[in-house]
Amino acid sequence: MKLKLALIVSALALAGCVNLAPDHKRPDAPVASQWPAPAAASGATAAELGWKSFYAADARLQELIALALQNNRDLRVAVLNVEQARALARVADASRFPTVSGGFIGSATPTGGTVLRTYEAGVTVSGYEVDLFSKVKNQSDAATARYLASAEGQRAAQITLVAGVASSYLALQADEELLKLSWDTLTSREDSLKLTKLKFDAGAASSLDMNTAESAAAQARAAAAQAERQRQQDLNALTLLVGQPLSPQLPKGQVLSDWKLADLPAGVPSEVLVLRPDVLQAEQQLAAAEANVGAARAAYFPSIQLTGSYGFASTALKNLFDGTAWTWGINALAPIFDAGRTKANVESAKAAQGIAVAQYEKAVQTAFREVADALAGRATYGDQIAAQERLARASTETQRLVELRYRNGASSSLELQDAQRNAFAAQQQLVQVRLAGLLNSVQLYKVLGGGLLSS
Repeated sequence: MKLKLALIVSALALAGCVNLAPDHKRPDAPVASQWPAPAAASGATAAELGWKSFYAADARLQELIALALQNNRDLRVAVLNVEQARALARVADASRFPTVSGGFIGSATPTGGTVLRTYEAGVTVSGYEVDLFSKVKNQSDAATARYLASAEGQRAAQITLVAGVASSYLALQADEELLKLSWDTLTSREDSLKLTKLKFDAGAASSLDMNTAESAAAQARAAAAQAERQRQQDLNALTLLVGQPLSPQLPKGQVLSDWKLADLPAGVPSEVLVLRPDVLQAEQQLAAAEANVGAARAAYFPSIQLTGSYGFASTALKNLFDGTAWTWGINALAPIFDAGRTKANVESAKAAQGIAVAQYEKAVQTAFREVADALAGRATYGDQIAAQERLARASTETQRLVELRYRNGASSSLELQDAQRNAFAAQQQLVQVRLAGLLNSVQLYKVLGGGLLSS
């Protein structure tokens, strides 16, 4: 028994004494050291600011995000992928230790008129590989890295879901405003059509005036139908993200003009980007590829497996524990010729490592571009919205004045239609620009790593 224990302890001590995997080093970030757009701002960072605080202005959106985190199927799949990867990592890690089995065997064999009975009881260690060159360890490390990558993937999925719900909700709010604007415009143009018809019937308006008024009303009706279709489609998209039909008991939402989102600090690229879940996921995938290189290299060297058993054997059950029986064996196999299979496996593993490095660098570059784009939007959307508000006010006032002149016969129907069309387009663009500015703020919160904390 002492010999058996010594054998197992020695095997465990030898395991992993040589590691052929390359040392892990995070690749340098292939991006600029500063953001190209202004990023100076004070306050809590996106990663520190919970989504409930960031979206505190709208209780309806807060409830929708909470429902999505509970019910969204894509996020549920991401969570289950983490559970699966964690279980597979435990399976791989268990291969680093001996498998010990215990049992009892009783047999009876007829021999020349008598029956020979034998009884055995004991424990067995079967096929334990002495991991001298860390093949099993690297396989376990690769599985662990894949598990950690899946965990970062789940974090990235949550961030994407929070931003997706916010974006879809804001788009739906914009649809509601555009639909109301379309119906108000249609009402106004139908009133103008009625007035033109009265003039036409009295001989004070021409057929051109009548056709122009009918055309304007038809355009407004078509715009209202388009706005209603877009609203329904965006509602369907939001319902899919939330994972259940939207309850009529949800709190009332805010109009776009009342929204105000926090002005987030961007920080330094080298510190912000490497902590994003998608970048961390790419780094763990690189670590897994590096461990696979070590496991592939270990195939160049001998594989040593131990087997053994220790127990009791007797021809009489009552005397089973009077004597001991043990066996042990070593199976060592060294590669001699495999037609280049091992070399090809190593080359494949190295290529996979190179791919993982490129994918990590691309993840960093993509993250940098996303933040830079959002910062560029933050620097310009304020001025664009202010200018569009002035344009909408001026166009609306122009429409009012032209309508007064038209009622008094001082303006033509063409002037009226042109004023109505310009005012309607300016008001539509104002809603769309406000939406774009808010979506940019949502995107900046997402790409800076916001959305994991709830408060």
